[in-house]
Amino acid sequence: MPLVDQIQKDITSAMKARDEARLSTLRMVKTALKNREIEKMAPLDDKEAQQVLGTLIKQRKDSIEQFTKGGRQEMADKEAAEITLIETYMPKAASEADIVASVKAVIVEMGSPSMKDMGTVMKNAMAKFATQGMRVDGKVVSEAVKKELAGK
Repeated sequence: MPLVDQIQKDITSAMKARDEARLSTLRMVKTALKNREIEKMAPLDDKEAQQVLGTLIKQRKDSIEQFTKGGRQEMADKEAAEITLIETYMPKAASEADIVASVKAVIVEMGSPSMKDMGTVMKNAMAKFATQGMRVDGKVVSEAVKKELAGK
């Protein structure tokens, strides 16, 4: 079942269950997907839908940081709950150990790249995660690449 259809089905079940928090989050997700579909002027495939969800998660993480700095813990908790719900529609996220192992493998495959080859290493590592169908945070991968290249 396509991701967009799954979200619509879950909206219906959240309405029936009178789960307001889940319903509002799912409606927000559906709106973001619909806006992207309108921009593209064509239906979204699952990969594009997951990119939109990734953007939503990133926005929520930034909001949590701002709310925490501003002393608004209840708002930060609400954003964290939204992230948890949105992540249920995303592929499995790679753990830090998986990221480090994959970065090491890419570095070994490339021979012995230096710090100036960081862009190429990043590109190859991100491509490897994409082919495995794993979701990763670019910042974490970047830090792992820097650490591994600096260690050489």
